[in-house]
Amino acid sequence: PMKHTVLPVLLAGLLAVNTGAWATGSETSTSPTGAWWIGFFALVPFGLGLLVWRGFRWAVMACVMYGTVGLAMDVATIVQILSKDPNGMLTLLSSLVSGFLNFLLILFGGRSFLDVR
Repeated sequence: PMKHTVLPVLLAGLLAVNTGAWATGSETSTSPTGAWWIGFFALVPFGLGLLVWRGFRWAVMACVMYGTVGLAMDVATIVQILSKDPNGMLTLLSSLVSGFLNFLLILFGGRSFLDVR
């Protein structure tokens, strides 16, 4: 029940934050530099959301892995901005929101995966 509501919402939030960063032209680690990045930040959350919504249990663990990679990239981006680019406040805000959503994805995805009924 939780995995069918919370995880797709979090994935949709990540999709919105990442595409919003692209639309504003923010130069972050989430900026697409090729088809692989576009797939990773746009198609993977959409696909995982659909798979979780359909009830595939393994997709919940894939959400945790996706969130872990995304959180690591957000932390790296935040450190980069704080140490090298003090003018990147919009990018910093975007990375903070994305990092928080990735953390929640890990938290709720792990809890949902371990909750066997």
